[in-house]
Amino acid sequence: MGQAVKHLNNAQEIVDGQPRVGLVGFGGFGRLVARELAPQCALTICDPAYSRAVLPDGKRLTLQGLAEVAQCDVIILAVPVARMEHVCRALSPHLRPGTVVMDVGSVKVAPLADMHRHLPAHVDILGTHPLFGPQSAANGVAGRKIALCPIRGTQWRRIGAFLRKAGLDVIVTTAEQHDRDMAMVQGLTHLIGKVITDLGPLPDKLTTASFDLLREAVDMVQDDPPTVLHAIEVCNPFAREVRSAFFEKAEQMRDHFERETLLVQGQRMSPAA
Repeated sequence: MGQAVKHLNNAQEIVDGQPRVGLVGFGGFGRLVARELAPQCALTICDPAYSRAVLPDGKRLTLQGLAEVAQCDVIILAVPVARMEHVCRALSPHLRPGTVVMDVGSVKVAPLADMHRHLPAHVDILGTHPLFGPQSAANGVAGRKIALCPIRGTQWRRIGAFLRKAGLDVIVTTAEQHDRDMAMVQGLTHLIGKVITDLGPLPDKLTTASFDLLREAVDMVQDDPPTVLHAIEVCNPFAREVRSAFFEKAEQMRDHFERETLLVQGQRMSPAA
């Protein structure tokens, strides 16, 4: 990963030989990004909710305002989808030509439209979606998947090379195709996980291998903040269609098994011939 960071150097200013990366947002996923990049980049954090930015190993990161972060070579927006337009408007006047601005959200169509609309034409825009989170990447990101949705400029290829060198499986796609796939991949996973979680404590002794896998999937998503669930289920323009189809099929199966159950119960109650 140390050599890969050279791919990000596009001849802009560097600090001690490292590219300058600005991270807007220091929530759960922002901290994961910071953990992975801090050893390789000159990292600056912007998040008004925090008075200091400290990694789990105790390393303190530079915390500055949006105007200062905007001077970095690469800027990563790790903010809720609902805040993307506001952040882009605030960031726009401070950006330098040649800067790469990228997001890490679970939805791509609407946020990337906001970025394209509100960020100046002299910056590159790249949509990304790391297909993992703080829990699934607790021991590192090598082998995990990340989606790239290039919108403007060519520097995304260097970003992709950097990510591959870090061990990530890079998948280049469009914003629309991404959201169509995620409507099922994440939309159903989080929906089912939420429903199962709300059913109450799950059995942990008399279980099958398939149930253990289901519980593992639920464990991965049950602690996600409400903003993540909102983005996946509400902000994805294709999620409603997938949900409707899922509930329609579920309702058909429920009706089928209700009829079967009533039939069996009726047979048991009938007098022997």
